[in-house]
Amino acid sequence: MSDLIAKAAIDRRVQEIIEPVIADMGFELVRVRLMSGKTSTLQIMAQKPDGTIEVDDCGEISTAVSAVLDVEDPILDAYTLEVSSPGIDRPLTRLKDFERWKGFEAKIETEELIDGRRRFKGELAGVEDGEVLIEIEEGTIGLKFEWLSDAKLVLTDELIRDVLRSRKDAGQIDETQFDDVETIIDGDEEND
Repeated sequence: MSDLIAKAAIDRRVQEIIEPVIADMGFELVRVRLMSGKTSTLQIMAQKPDGTIEVDDCGEISTAVSAVLDVEDPILDAYTLEVSSPGIDRPLTRLKDFERWKGFEAKIETEELIDGRRRFKGELAGVEDGEVLIEIEEGTIGLKFEWLSDAKLVLTDELIRDVLRSRKDAGQIDETQFDDVETIIDGDEEND
């Protein structure tokens, strides 16, 4: 497995169809999932190479992807298309994500048992020789990327602060919005 963008066969088929469209628009595909329920939902997460995405971008991606999916028609049943950002507590789907988010807390699951467990939670310590390094209670361990079945960042004050700081630095939020959120985060820490 080269990434965790698409797990199931139908997800991988949709990925093959839409990834070139999204890339041509200047975005990266983060994740594709066809989720069943009363009505199936095709969830597509995307972002710009700098990790950002705006609501209007999601609308443009939705329009372009809808047109291609209507022609290719890989999904037999009716479904709702949902295009969104990966969010702050984003899924980690490519090896480069584990390097990018080094120093932040993550939850990782593996396909098979590794030393008697499948779930690992700890601080990401980067990537080395195709292995994801994570600092857990027992120390730093390496998990081969192909062993992973799921991974995502854990929502922490530090993560929120980092994401907001990068958005402020990129001019996407103004100083007063950043200061207001910083005050709230700092207030939460004092109450812990």
